[in-house]
Order: sequence, then C-alpha cells, then structure tokens
Amino acid sequence: MRLSTTRTPTAPAGLQIAFGEVRHTRLSPVVHAFNYPAFFIRVPIHRLDQLQSATRLFGLNRAAPLSFHESDHGDGRTPCQTWIRERLAESNLVADGPIWLDTFPRVFGYSFKPVSFWHCHNAAGQRIAVLAEVHNTFGERHGYLLHQRGEPLRGGAELSAGKAFHVSPFAAIEGRYRFRFHGRQDRWVARIDLDTAAGQALLRTSLSGTPEALDRASALRALLRYPLFTLGVIARIHAQAFALWRRRVPFFSKPIPPSTLITRSPS
Repeated sequence: MRLSTTRTPTAPAGLQIAFGEVRHTRLSPVVHAFNYPAFFIRVPIHRLDQLQSATRLFGLNRAAPLSFHESDHGDGRTPCQTWIRERLAESNLVADGPIWLDTFPRVFGYSFKPVSFWHCHNAAGQRIAVLAEVHNTFGERHGYLLHQRGEPLRGGAELSAGKAFHVSPFAAIEGRYRFRFHGRQDRWVARIDLDTAAGQALLRTSLSGTPEALDRASALRALLRYPLFTLGVIARIHAQAFALWRRRVPFFSKPIPPSTLITRSPS
C-alpha cells in the first residue's frame, strides 16, 4: 500500500482510537510468527491543552478506565508538546505544525507501550519527521528520530536507523531498523523490520488500525473487547519469549542503556 500525500488525515480532528492488529515474525535462527487484535489511540499533541474528552471513560492526565498521561512519554517530566518540539529543533527540523502521537493507552491504570509514534508536520501539514519511541520491559525508553533532512516524507518511504537500544533478550544490539508508515483516513500501518549487521532479515513487525473518533461508544467497545489489553501485551511478550527460549534461540544479556535518549537519523 502506498500513499502519494504526506498529510495527516484531518477527520476526526480530536482524540481518535484505532482498532486493528499487531503482527510479528521472526525469520532467524527459527521462524516464529504471531498476530493478535489490538487498538491504539491517536493524540493531537499540538492541541493537547485545548482538548476535552468526549467521555468519562477516557482521561487526559487523570485516572480513568482508558487514559493518556504525558509522563509516559518523552523524558517523563516535560509537557509533551514542549519536549518534542525541542527535540525537533535540536535536529534543525522545521516541524511547526500538527503533531500526532500514536500510542497504547493506559487501561485501568496499567500501561506498557512497546512502541509509540510521534508524527511531526510542518505548518503546511506535511509530515517532516517521525519519532519512534520504544519501551522495554525494564522500564527504559529510547527514541529513534526519523527524517530525510527536513524534506517531506512520502507515505511508505523507507526510513532507517541503527539499533541502539535493548528490547528483546533474543536479539543483539546490532543491525538496522527499517521503518515504513502508510496512512489514510480509513487505515494506518506502521511497519518495523530489523536486519542483522550482515544484512540478514531478522524481524518483520507491524501495527495497523482504522481510526475513528474516541467517544463513549468507541471507548466502551475497546473496554468490552479488550478489558485487560495492556496487561495482555506484557503477558504475550513473556509467553513469546518463553517459546523462543524453549526453541534454544540464543540469549543476550541486557547491556547498559545508551547514554542519550534519542538516536538521530539519518545516521
């Protein structure tokens, strides 16, 4: 799927929720694949201070069955819009327009976000950069700032970054990630592939979803379908790790985390 525009869909303009699925395939040294239904939220960070939730089932920086908390992102202290715009300025990226954050919400207060995506646009609505923010199960986070030296990003264009952060004990800190983002009003897809240092395909993953307004009906649907969603994410991670361990996939101990919070690309 390719998209000729770099603009973020404009409707609905407020908080969104997207229902879709996660796919994950390991290709070496054994083939191991799984997929499961998922949902994520899309938060307009550029107008977060103006937002009001359409339902008590969803809270912004407050407790609720579904919620978004700025402390779960960035450096955990600075307001999200301030933090991301400072990171963009450090890389001389003019992204002075809308910023949308695609992420898993907290569900009944519990949160685990394997990866979140900050889509950063200029004033004309063109996507200039994407920050892929990765969390591991040790409570650490790291970002990969992806761009093409300030040029607008084509839908489906490949962006890459060297792996710098420990995520799985079954993958060394080496090789390169390849990212592709496809988006239109009825479907969003984020693809992340990992190749080894020798260029061998190791992992193929994706997160997809169909966005709609986050209101009482859509929030209730998410809670009824996936009442323990984020807890299920962490449970699935450990279950899949156990399956790889049983198949004797090589194990790598956790290294010291990188000294900087962000890896900047092109690199």
